[in-house]
Order: sequence, then C-alpha cells, then structure tokens
Amino acid sequence: MSEFTKPVEELGRRTREYVDLRIDDLKLRAVKGLSMSLGKLLLALLFLTVISIVLLALAFGGVLLLGNAVGSYAMGAFLVAGFFAIVLLALFLLRKRLFRDTFVPLFVKLFFDD
Repeated sequence: MSEFTKPVEELGRRTREYVDLRIDDLKLRAVKGLSMSLGKLLLALLFLTVISIVLLALAFGGVLLLGNAVGSYAMGAFLVAGFFAIVLLALFLLRKRLFRDTFVPLFVKLFFDD
C-alpha cells in the first residue's frame, strides 16, 4: 500500500511548494508595482513642488517689478493676482480638453505602463 501512497504524497508536497512559490511571486510583483508607482508619484510631487516655488518666486518678482513701475506695490500685487486669475479662468474653461485629453493619458502611461 505504501507504494501507491508515496506518489500521492509527493504530488501533494510539490503542489504545496508550487502554491507557495506562486504566492511569493505575486507578493514580489505587488511590491515591485507599488514601489514603481510610489517612486513615480514622489517624482511628480517633487516636480510640482519645484514648479510651485518657481511660480511663487516669479509672482513675487512680478509684484516688485510692477509695483516699482506703477509706484505702488499693492497695485503690483493686484496686477499679478489678476494675471493669475486670468490664467486660472483659462485653465477652468479648457479643463476638459486640456486635462482629460492630455493629462489623463499621460498619467495612465506614467503609472500603469511598465
């Protein structure tokens, strides 16, 4: 009888090893995907931070420059704020075409292509 049960026991042991290896493979793939996505997300946040700092410096310089030109720093601040309001309005009006058609495929390619 042991001659007949030995192959079944061997098959059971090898099946457990295979399942354990598949689980380990899935864990490694998940960790790889998460680390790649997190790295890309952190890189995007870094770019947004740098761009925000540059825009802030440009706005501050614009306030000083325009304020000096018109004789009032408050007026310079209002002019720069008006410029940013116009840019914001333009982005709002073009949001579907700009963001959905341009940035969504870009983010899909960035985060989901290997």
